[in-house]
Amino acid sequence: MARPGPTPDPVLPPGTVPEGTTELGIDIIKVDRIRASLERFGERYGLRIIQGWGMTEMSPVGGLAVPPAGVAEGTAEDLDWRMRAGRVIHGVEMRIVGKEGEELPRDGVSEGEIEVRGPWVTGSYHNDPAPEKFRDGWLRTGDVGTLDERGFFTITDRIKDVIKSGGEWISSVDLENELMAHPAVQEAAVIGIPDKRWGERPLACVVLRSGAKADAAELATFLGEKVARWQVPENWAFVPEIPKTAVGKFDKKVLRAQDAAGELAIERWEAER
Repeated sequence: MARPGPTPDPVLPPGTVPEGTTELGIDIIKVDRIRASLERFGERYGLRIIQGWGMTEMSPVGGLAVPPAGVAEGTAEDLDWRMRAGRVIHGVEMRIVGKEGEELPRDGVSEGEIEVRGPWVTGSYHNDPAPEKFRDGWLRTGDVGTLDERGFFTITDRIKDVIKSGGEWISSVDLENELMAHPAVQEAAVIGIPDKRWGERPLACVVLRSGAKADAAELATFLGEKVARWQVPENWAFVPEIPKTAVGKFDKKVLRAQDAAGELAIERWEAER
C-alpha cells in the first residue's frame, strides 16, 4: 500500500478498497506519525489506521498502537494514542537505554535507544556474532524513542540519524516533520555534518513546492517557533529532490556522501543575537 505523505495521493473511486487493506477495515502499515496524514487517510478511505512497529528480528511485530479501553473511536484522544508507534505486545520486553548504556525511566519523556528481548526475538545471528547489535541479551533495534509506564512508546529517530551536538541529541525526524509543515516545503531531510565546536550540527536539505519561494532565514525562523532554538540548523541546502531508497525512504547515506564530496550548495544562516 502506498503510504500517505506530504503530497496528497489521488482519491480512489467511490466503493474502491485500497490495495492491501483487510476486510475488517484495519490495516497494519508503516505510516508517518503525522496527525494530518492519519486524519486524511481515514476521511478519504473510511479506514481506521492502527500503526504497528517491529522488525524481521522480532518475527516481526513488537507493538500496536491500539488506544486504551474506554477511548472513543474518532475522538482527538483516540488519534493521539494512534499517533504513537505502538504499545508493546505481550511476550516482548522493551527498555530505553541512554548514551552511557544506562536504562532510562519509563516516563514517556526520557529518550534513548530502544532495546527488546523475548522468546521469539533474535538473540544472535547465524555465523555472525555482531556484538554491536546486542547488549546483555537485548536486541539493539537502532531506533530512538521513549517508553511510558503503560507500555506505549514513540520513535523519534534512528540512532544513526540522530544528530549528536554538544553532548545532546537532536532528532532529525522532528526537524523534518516541522519543516514539512511549512506551506512552501515539499520535502525536507536533515543530516548531521561535522562541526569543530559542537561535534555535529544539522544540515537541512529542502525541496520547495513548485512555484513556492522561501529562503533559509524564513524557514529557520519558522522552525525556531516549533523547536528549541539551539536545534535550528545554521546550514541549509535547497535541492531539486531528496534521494530515496528502494522503499521510498529518504536515503541519507547519499546526502552525506554528497555533502562530503562538496556537491551540495550550502547556505549559512546565523541567528540574530
